[in-house]
This record gives sequence, structure tokens and C-alpha cells, in this order.
Amino acid sequence: MHNSVKITDKVHWLGANDRRTNLFENMWPIPNGVSYNSYLIIDEKIALVDTLEYGSSDDYIDKIEKLIDGRSIDYLIINHMEPDHSGSIKMIVEKYPNIKLVGNLKTFKIIESYFGYQDKWYQVEDGDELDLGKHRLKFIMTPWVHWPETMMTYDLEEKMLFSGDAFGSWGALDGGIFDDEIEFERYYEDEMRRYYSNIVGKYSNMVQKAFKKLDGVDIKYICSTHGPIWRSDVNKVIFLYDKWSKLEAEDGVVIIYGSMYGNTAKMADSIARKLSEQGIKKIRIHDASKTHLSYLISDIWRYKGLILGSCAYNSGMLPTMENLTRTLEHMGLKKRFLGLFGSYSWNGGGVKSLFKFQENIGLDLVCDPFDTKGIPDDEAFERCNAIALAMAEKLKV
Repeated sequence: MHNSVKITDKVHWLGANDRRTNLFENMWPIPNGVSYNSYLIIDEKIALVDTLEYGSSDDYIDKIEKLIDGRSIDYLIINHMEPDHSGSIKMIVEKYPNIKLVGNLKTFKIIESYFGYQDKWYQVEDGDELDLGKHRLKFIMTPWVHWPETMMTYDLEEKMLFSGDAFGSWGALDGGIFDDEIEFERYYEDEMRRYYSNIVGKYSNMVQKAFKKLDGVDIKYICSTHGPIWRSDVNKVIFLYDKWSKLEAEDGVVIIYGSMYGNTAKMADSIARKLSEQGIKKIRIHDASKTHLSYLISDIWRYKGLILGSCAYNSGMLPTMENLTRTLEHMGLKKRFLGLFGSYSWNGGGVKSLFKFQENIGLDLVCDPFDTKGIPDDEAFERCNAIALAMAEKLKV
């Protein structure tokens, strides 16, 4: 049996690594897997903080039993009710029938629809504390980061923040559990940004509200429900979440296009080359029909420049581009410079639809959109150059 990992003398990580699931929430590719993190605090009273995805660990109870040595769990702290963290609640309650389920009113409304258990509810509100003996837990309500019931739990003794999905990341934990045991920039940062932008990004204003509640709180550990535990450089992950939730970005450009016959793709390459000649080094090009939406969103979160191109399709844009623009409208993307281009063979509509997207979302256009008929000629490539030059000028300011 794989042992738990000791975080401090009385706090333990009880996690599971999922390298089998292809799509997180049946939507997002996780080629590097994902971890589900649960935590156990052993004091005069014993508290379990969040559970695991059901079936992700066949020895979950065994690990707990080994640590608590014949005792029972008094409290289950439920920071988030999404099933990848609440999926083992029933198993825990059946094993420890006297347990109290700690959550807020919105937590219990969801628990009621999943399990019931009204007799086990222990309701807390913002700022309430729970005494375990030496450890005191303080509850911080963080609604819409990223469900309405989400909250965080702060251990005043250990200065440890159990943050729910916030500060989380995709990527299984390959041996290293803590931030000082992994190559974060190489293996986790991109996945953390992709996780943030796709799962939490829509609620960035609520993340900023959560930051205000945490202002001045001494945090020595951040224990999320996914990804590594932060103990050596908590400021790094706080900085990243603060930056992403303010939609601050790097001086680079992501070009995303939809092309059926290669004409729009040629224009994308032409724009990228001109950007490079202008000294822009951070350039990424994606074919929206090949690259999964989550990677597109992640790069849009990363770079200030966004250039979208589409061929015409049934008098509109290519469906993969339509899906992307609809998602960006839903997320309320802001603070990006935008360029638009496209092509058509017999009837336009792709660029017209992209322009409607721009009007809906309100991003600043670097120059007038344009489309070209058929194979792009010298004039079309000159228009491509104009987009590149205008974007480069914006980024150099």
C-alpha cells in the first residue's frame, strides 16, 4: 500500500493520481493526468479535508485507518462539492457514521440533492472557526471560485490554506508532491494556466474578491485539491493566479485560424513571419480544427495579441472558430489586442462573423479586418503585413 505523505507532524496528504482518464469533466484533455488531493488533520478531533474522485484510490480507507489507528473521523470539511472531490463522501460516511459534514448553506443544498445526510450537517459561515484541539480551522467563503458553494479552510496553527480548486493544476504528481520537489516551470506551469483559464477563468473577478479576503493572511502552505502542495514558494503560485485573474499577459501573439483548403492558413503564416521580422518572439499559431479548445484558451490567456482568421463556411465562419469565439464571449475576455482576417471562394461570411464577435466582446482592433477571395495574392499578403505591423506596434508601446 502506498503510504500517505506527511506535510507537517499532524497534517497528511492522502492523494491519488489518475493517469487513465482522457477527458477531465468529460471535456478537457489531460495527457499528463491529474491528481486528486485529500488531507487529514489528526488532533484531539480528527478532520478530513475534501475526499477523492470515487474509484480513484482503492486503498483510500486503508490509508486513513493506518493513520488514525482505531480512532474515528469527527469532521469532513467540504470545500467544494464537485464530484472529483465529493465522490467518496458516501464511502466515508458509511465507514464513520458519526462524522459531521462541515460546509456552508449552499454546500448543503448540493449535498441534499446528491446524498441527503441532513442529520450530519455542520453549517459554517464566513469567518467561523472550528476547534480541533491544537489546530483551529477558519472558513473563508469564496463563492464562484468556481462553484457557488466553494470555500477555503485556513489552519491557524499551521498557517495552511486548504484552497479547494483554487491554485490547482492538471498533471499527475510523478513522485514529487511539493513545489520544491518538482520542475514546476517545465512540467506544471502551462497545465496550471490551461486549468485556470478553462475552469476558473470566467470567474476571474471572483478570484480577485477572494484575494481581498486573503490579504494579510500569513500563508505558509497552499494545499489545493489538484496538483502540487506549495510550501517553499507560495508567493509564486499566488502571483500567477493574481496575474491570470487580472487578465494580465505577456507581450506575444497567438494566431488561431480555421481553414478548409489552406488559403487562410497561408495568411496566418504570413502574418506570423512579419511579426517575427518586427522582433516579436513569442508567437503561437493554432489550427482551430486540430488543436483542442482548452489549449487555444490557455494561449489566449498567456499573450496580449490575439489574431483570428476564418474561411467562409455556410455564409459564416468555420464551426471550430465559431465555437472558440462563442466561448470567449461567454468568458468575457478582456485586455487583448485583436486582429481579424480570412478568405472565401464564392461567398463571404467568415470575417463578417468574426467582426460581429469583436463588436459583442469589445476588444480593441489593431486595424480593419479583411478577407480575400481565393488563393491569397500579393495584395492579400500586404493586408496580412498591415495586421502584423499594427499588432507589433501595439505590443511595443
